Amino acid sequence: MHLGDDVMVPKKDIIAILDIKTKQWSSTKDFLDIAKDEGFIKNISKDEKEKTFVITNDSVYLSPISCSTLKKRSKNIIAASDEV
Repeated sequence: MHLGDDVMVPKKDIIAILDIKTKQWSSTKDFLDIAKDEGFIKNISKDEKEKTFVITNDSVYLSPISCSTLKKRSKNIIAASDEV
C-alpha cells in the first residue's frame, strides 16, 4: 500500500492507521516519543505536514496522506484482490 513519498509497504504488515491528531492523548504521544527514541519513526512527509501515523511490524511511518484516504486505499486493495 502506498503511504506517500514513494513509500510502499505490504498491507499484511500494517497493524494500525491512526490520525496524527490523536497524539494529543498522552499515551499516544508517549508511544510516538518512545518509537522516535528507539529509531522506529520514519517521517515520509515534508515540512511537518504529517496527517497520519501508520504502525507496521517494524516501523512507524508519519505520512502526509490523511487517515481516511489510507483506509480507502486499504479497502481498494482488498476489493481488487477479491476480483482476481
